[in-house]
Amino acid sequence: MGRLQRTLSNITEESGTDNGCIGIVAGSVDYPNQPAIVGRAALRTGSDHVRAVVTEEIYEIVAGHDPNLLASKYEGERFDAVAVERVVEVSEWADAMVIGPGFADAEPDAIREAIDRIDVPIVVDAIAIEPALEADLSKAVLTPNESEEDVISDSYESLEAFTRETGAVLTFTGGVDEIIADGERMKNDTGTSALTVAGTGDTLAGITASLLGQGMDRENAAELGAWVLGKSGELATAEQGPGVLATDVIEKIPDTTR
Repeated sequence: MGRLQRTLSNITEESGTDNGCIGIVAGSVDYPNQPAIVGRAALRTGSDHVRAVVTEEIYEIVAGHDPNLLASKYEGERFDAVAVERVVEVSEWADAMVIGPGFADAEPDAIREAIDRIDVPIVVDAIAIEPALEADLSKAVLTPNESEEDVISDSYESLEAFTRETGAVLTFTGGVDEIIADGERMKNDTGTSALTVAGTGDTLAGITASLLGQGMDRENAAELGAWVLGKSGELATAEQGPGVLATDVIEKIPDTTR
């Protein structure tokens, strides 16, 4: 992993003080904290500015979650065609985007439209994965878990075939995380069983988006993102024991990227 860490170091040195802006489209009444978890992970990975775009119903929760996180809202109770316009505005400010964490009631057509209209690299997570299969994924990193794998496998011969045909990059999360790009599969060598705790998928989305926003290509961002999550989980588990939380993992991210 030294190769990728050196790549990140070189990007940071070349970009000076500009380490990227990240936009997050996520959350719902049932999952109001996911945007903040994604945002904190991106900030701890080095992003300069992170903005969560959420429904009015959870705006106050997200805005009050962390003083370092920027927040914007869109009208209505769910992510729909009207909300897409606000998201596209934010994507024009951002260097990378995340869509999907905690998106319990989002309209599938709106998700597809947003992905098609966003021009910067985008991390597609959780409930956004299924509707995204009909969108342009040439700028996307998808982060399916084992339960979400079936959605992709039902439409494509294999995950490898999916990446070849769509141009997407996958971080397939499970007992051992795997990165799949252009039909090739690679295993990640860090991690711990404690990373099954809620919020670690959101953490991965934030880490990966931050690396994309700092200039990494999608395959390297996916590879290093999985490694950073796994190593941060190892460090947090060594300190906290079996009760480790996603926020504990996030606080260890800087120790893995020095």
